[in-house]
Amino acid sequence: MALSTRFTELFGVRHPIMLAPMGGSAGGALAAAVSRGGGLGMLGSGNGEREWLDREASIVAAGTGQPWGIGFLSWAVDVGAVERALAYGPRAVMLSFGDPGPFIDSIRQAGALLIIQVTDLEEARRAVDLGADAIVAQGTEAGGHGARRGRSTLPFVPVVVDLAAPVPVLAAGGIADGRGIAAALALGAAGALLGTRFQATAEALVDPAITKAIVEGHGQDTERSSVLDIVRGSRWSSKYTARTLGHPYLDRWRGREAELAADPRAGQDYQDDLARGAIPPLPVWAGEAVDLITDRPCAADLVVTLVAQAEDALNRAGRH
Repeated sequence: MALSTRFTELFGVRHPIMLAPMGGSAGGALAAAVSRGGGLGMLGSGNGEREWLDREASIVAAGTGQPWGIGFLSWAVDVGAVERALAYGPRAVMLSFGDPGPFIDSIRQAGALLIIQVTDLEEARRAVDLGADAIVAQGTEAGGHGARRGRSTLPFVPVVVDLAAPVPVLAAGGIADGRGIAAALALGAAGALLGTRFQATAEALVDPAITKAIVEGHGQDTERSSVLDIVRGSRWSSKYTARTLGHPYLDRWRGREAELAADPRAGQDYQDDLARGAIPPLPVWAGEAVDLITDRPCAADLVVTLVAQAEDALNRAGRH
């Protein structure tokens, strides 16, 4: 049972499924499990913090003989961290949010494949010009960070597919079951990247409270905002906002972002509320398809289930 595409052929994986390199929560055990299941497991190294990277890269390298990769935030990482990660032998490196240019030479010299995530057509053209081996087209339904003025997955993916051809494109944003993967393939994508769905797995590096919130969450309760970045002192560009489940600080500051940014007490209030347990320890990054997540399986088993669902959806579509 396999769905062969340009992505699976190029990356040497069995299934057209890629784990989103979610910062901190996509650790070595999760990446290894996804790769063992036949997808492409990705570490979420974010800013390349050395201790985390060394620990989790060692885990995934020892945990699977299948291809795996590492994802970084282009705006937050330096070349040295990327080169350190490349020493562990990943099959691929994914760069998101910011200019990927400074890291290209190191990735090429190491022989790794280059994946660039894009949120608009300007970023997609840049990815093509840089010679990306694969492109992830992220729609605004995605959990976590994405374009403030982005486009939904359904219309965005085929435009990027046409622009980037013959480079394989993976769809991202609002995909949490096999039907979403089938839809991505029907749009011309060579696979799908899933994030929120893999946060609710046995191997994810997340607090049990976050898993519970995702399993019980609803898409209408998610929203995209910069409030939590501002109050947490994050250095994210205003070009990108983050989709999360509800949070008390969203209710308190919604629509008053400029006032929040100018309030010297807000950050300390947030830290005080954290210390006394009045608010969750972390935002719950979750996409609009969170309704479809109702369990916490092992990630390798989930990959197999997703593929079976996708094949069934494609077969049913072919009968109509």
